[in-house]
Amino acid sequence: MTKCCHMVPRILAWNLLLLVTCQIAAGQTEEGYVELFNGQDLNGWKGNPKLWSVEDGAIVGRTTSEDPIEFNTFLIWNEGTVADFELQLDYRIEDGNSGIQYRSKVLDDEQFIVGGYQADIDTTLRYTGINYEERGRGILAERGQRVTIDASGNKHVEQFGDPAELAKHIHSDGWNHYRIVAQGNRLRHFVNDVLMSEVIDQQAPHASQEGVLALQLHRGPAMVIRFKNIRLKKLAAE
Repeated sequence: MTKCCHMVPRILAWNLLLLVTCQIAAGQTEEGYVELFNGQDLNGWKGNPKLWSVEDGAIVGRTTSEDPIEFNTFLIWNEGTVADFELQLDYRIEDGNSGIQYRSKVLDDEQFIVGGYQADIDTTLRYTGINYEERGRGILAERGQRVTIDASGNKHVEQFGDPAELAKHIHSDGWNHYRIVAQGNRLRHFVNDVLMSEVIDQQAPHASQEGVLALQLHRGPAMVIRFKNIRLKKLAAE
């Protein structure tokens, strides 16, 4: 075999490595996800700088008992909106209540107030995994429920799991993996790869099809919430 033939596999390997390197540099992962957080600063996000920071490669939201917040406030992804998508991230919460807003509306730009669908998070595990509509219809689906909301706003509930049993898959004092899948009117929340709730929202005009993505700090007792490995993949509508 000639020297040229020996070089062909090496050239192909180097080209493949270069392609993967370029994708990573552009924020594109091999599975089709885009990284929304660079692990270093809050570039691409907006929120109250007194409340949000980056520590040890994670976004940190923190409130204190000395200076409590009077209303729920959010760190908003400022690089676009989400419609049909799959979002994955890791979170860790210390006290309090938080959540992930999606397909939501910014109601107050100066105070970073957002309303819309929320994948809930809390330390007591009472609410983690549920679908809650912030500044809207309230709880749409409890943990373990598959809820169809018809055009008139009536809820048709199927109980697919026991809330307490599902809570055993959630770590109250460590990192957890949250996955949100929104396609058309179907909204699913997974924690640690276990389905926690599902909503099929047919109540127009409440059923939001597109909006902002945001992370919540909840008013009340002092709390700390951490997020990292935030990745988004666009999906085709169902």
